Formats: sequence, C-alpha cells, structure tokens
Amino acid sequence: MVTTTKTSTDNWAHVDLEKVPNMVTDAPGPKSKEWHDRCTKYFKGLSGQVKLFPVTFKSAYGCTMKDVDGNEYIDFSSGIYVTTLGHCHPKIVEAIQKMAGQLMNAHDFTTPIKTKLVEKLAEILPGDLNGFQFYDSGTTAVEAGQRVLRAATGKHEMISAFYDYHGKTYGGVSLGHIRSTAYGPTRAPGFHMVPRPDVYRPMWSKEDGTIDTDKYIEFYEEYLDKGTCGQVAGFVLEPIQGWGGSVMPPDDYFPKLRKLCDKHGILLMADEVLTSTARTGKWLCMEHWDVVPDIVTMGKGFGNGFPVTCVAVREQYKESFEAISASSSYGGNPMACAAALASIQVIEEENLLERSTHLGEIAMKRMEKMKEEHPIVGDVRAKGCLMGIELVKDKTTKEPLDEAGKLVYQKAFRKGLAWIPAGHILRMSPPVVMEDEVLMKGLDMIDEAIGETEKELGY
Repeated sequence: MVTTTKTSTDNWAHVDLEKVPNMVTDAPGPKSKEWHDRCTKYFKGLSGQVKLFPVTFKSAYGCTMKDVDGNEYIDFSSGIYVTTLGHCHPKIVEAIQKMAGQLMNAHDFTTPIKTKLVEKLAEILPGDLNGFQFYDSGTTAVEAGQRVLRAATGKHEMISAFYDYHGKTYGGVSLGHIRSTAYGPTRAPGFHMVPRPDVYRPMWSKEDGTIDTDKYIEFYEEYLDKGTCGQVAGFVLEPIQGWGGSVMPPDDYFPKLRKLCDKHGILLMADEVLTSTARTGKWLCMEHWDVVPDIVTMGKGFGNGFPVTCVAVREQYKESFEAISASSSYGGNPMACAAALASIQVIEEENLLERSTHLGEIAMKRMEKMKEEHPIVGDVRAKGCLMGIELVKDKTTKEPLDEAGKLVYQKAFRKGLAWIPAGHILRMSPPVVMEDEVLMKGLDMIDEAIGETEKELGY
C-alpha cells in the first residue's frame, strides 16, 4: 500500500483522477493529425517520440497536458526533463511576466535579478562552485564548459563515456554517442570515449557477479597512458545517462573517478543539464555521491521551461571565463534569470528536493513489482523523478527488445500518458510536484501497456 504525503501539490497542481486522463478521441486524433500535417510540410527533423506518436498539444498545467482534440494526458515527460516543477507554475509564470514587462535584455550588463540569481546559486551549490555564466541551451553551456576546461588547464583533449549525450553541436556530438555524416567522418580531434559502469550490463564483474568499478578505473589509467597524447583537460560525463536510458552508476564510481582526476591533474566536468535542480532529489545529482565537480552545466529544469542554462565552476577556475569570451546574446537575460531564480525559490518553499526523493522511492517499489510479474522487464531504476524500465527478450541473456519499447510507448500514450521512448528502455521524468496517486496511475498505465505488448509479441 502506498503512503501519501501532503505537499503544496494539494493546491495548484492537483489532478482529479476521475477526470484525467480523459481520452475523448482515439489518439492522435483528427485535429492533431491535421495540425501535424500542416506543420511538417515545412518543419523537419522531429524527435523519435513525435514520429512514434504525432499528437498536437495546445495547453498544459501542473502535471497534465491537453491536445487539440480535447484529450487530456498525465505528463510523465516534463517536456523531456524540462518542466520539472510542473507546467505553468504560477510563481514562475508571474516572475517571467513581470520581467517581460520591465526589462527583456541588457546583454551581459549587471542587473539586480542576475545578481540575486548568482548569489543564490553560490548559496545552494556544493563546495566552492561559485563562478557562473548563463546561456540559452544545454549544448551551448557544454561548449562553454569545454572552453573553460582548456583555458583552465592549457590542455586540449577530452574524455567522455559510451552512450553519453552532450548536445548536437560538433563539440557536443564529439563527446556523445550521436553518429551522423552531417558532422563529418570523424569526431573532433582530441576527443576520446571510454566505457562507464552500468550495473545491469557490467563490462567487468567480480566473482560474485557484482560490478567491479576498480576495473574501469584501472582501464582509464591505462588509456590515459596509452590512448591519449597526455593532454587531457577533462573527463566530461553525465552523472546519470538520460538519452542512454536512465542508466545509474554504482555508488563508488564518481568518488573513485574524482580521485583519478586529481591524481593526473585532470578536471572533472559534470553535465547536469538533465539531472540538476531537483530532478534526482538534489540540487546537483553529484551530491548523491558527495563529489564536487570542477565544472557543472545546468539546464532543462533550471528555468522550468524558459530557455536558460548555466555553467558553474569552482573558485579557482572563475577567471577562466575571462579567457574564453564567455558572454552570449541571450545568456543571463533578465527574463531567464527571473525564471531560474523563481524555480529555485519554488523548490525551497515547497520542499521539492524531498518530494522528488519520495516519488522516486515509491516508484521503485511499484516498478520492482512490475519486474517480478513481467517476463520482458529486465531492470528498473529510479533516482528521484528520473526513472527507467529496461525491456529484454530474455532476463538471462538481457538481449534488448526494441520492438516492445515502441509498442509500450504507443499503447500507454493512447491510454493518456505523455512520456519518452528510448528504444528498449522506457524513460520517465514526471514533474516533482506530482501527487503520489497520479504517479501510481501513470505506472499502472505502463504496467497495462507492458502486459498488452507481451500478449501481442507472444510472451
């Protein structure tokens, strides 16, 4: 039995489960298809989730979304990890509206709202992360972080991990798993990739079958000596892989990586565009392992939907911003700063770090039950409101079942669950203001969709 906790969600973000989800047409409905066809006559390059379910949304509030046909969905996506605090949070809307009528842009001149934001960030972030610059996208922040790494160390090589995602510019793609001829036949010079620990699919294991983190660190030692030119500026990793499938590292991984970096004079950069500001139950996901990175990128939920991102650096590297021409046209504009500051204040006022942690805990209990009952559910994981379910053909071989991932995604969406596909891994990022009963309803819909898919595929 699920224990319900009372939060501010009992007010503004309450969902009446007798009325939501409410599917008045088969989805995607006729109006959705009409709008989608009109738009895609000109608009190209859509994500996989839209191609699999081309619905046209018109509004959202709290933890629900409405399409143009009048269907209302429970939101398990948060605009792909963005509206962490729910859609159109009244306090954040008010802050943006107020600043939009007062001052929209002043380039990188000082403004009171920017000053308040950097002071607040220095207060809440761990360690001596107290140097900041602001940008308008996660990719731009990652590029700036790379420039800081080079400026701070005088070195140029980068090491990232298999299946990481760091954006779609050339530098971001060179760090990540994306492959496209549009970026040329090779990664940018000086970029290296290494395996990172995956508890469910370990490359190196101990005799008892548990993951052997030391083997990964030993490999990194060897690779630094034999595979690089000895000019590594930084390790750049996601604390939890998002696009890779909500893949959680073992708890001893980042502490050991921190020691390795310190030993070799390499900086550690955590790409927390997806994992920061309450998504995993902490301001930064790296706090779960008591590790302070040298550089952090924050985004997505940082402005709860407004395009604002941040690069934060430790005290000794602040002056490196001066060497990289760090300013940008939209970074730190007053509306962006107002959105980010209001989001931080909402998290504090509504105890949303604790709320996110609680939702992750009850989700794990529900998903563990699904794992026991379904032959195609190989693994489940959650840290706060960052969750994943891995679908496999066989629990012993762990062979991925991509076909099932697509079917479960579409079936649950038709039931009224707006969420995220990733091949054979089902990704979930519900708003952290969600009520317990709404979270359970969404997981019940996924459970039903998995059962229907198993029947369809003959399991």
